[in-house]
Amino acid sequence: MVSVIPDVTIFIQMITFLALIYILNILLYKPILAIIERRKKKLEELENEIKLFNESVDKRAAEYEEKLKLAKANASELKKEIIKEGADQAKKTIDAVRNEIPLLMQEFQQKMDKEIQTARQTLDSQSRKLSLEIAQKVMGRAVQ
Repeated sequence: MVSVIPDVTIFIQMITFLALIYILNILLYKPILAIIERRKKKLEELENEIKLFNESVDKRAAEYEEKLKLAKANASELKKEIIKEGADQAKKTIDAVRNEIPLLMQEFQQKMDKEIQTARQTLDSQSRKLSLEIAQKVMGRAVQ
């Protein structure tokens, strides 16, 4: 039978192991945890900033859309007003021209009547002269 007596080296290894855990805890584990915690906080801050930025963008986009809607509505109203004004002005112009047409026709008719009368008088006097000349040539003597 063999009896195992724990010797001192096992206690030294335990103390060394515990000392190593303590030193590694101070030098490695806590700094790594601190770095991880700082990164986690930084990520949370960035996520909050992103959320705020997205909210701001959404708000501005909504404002832009609203302004765009109003601008389109105003442009549509302005277009309708311009079309109506153009139609009204065209109607006024057409009415004015329609009112002038009878006057122009009357003036034209009066000019035509004067020209016809002038032409008749000219033809009357020329036809008398011509008929006298023809009669003189046919008869061979002067006719009175």
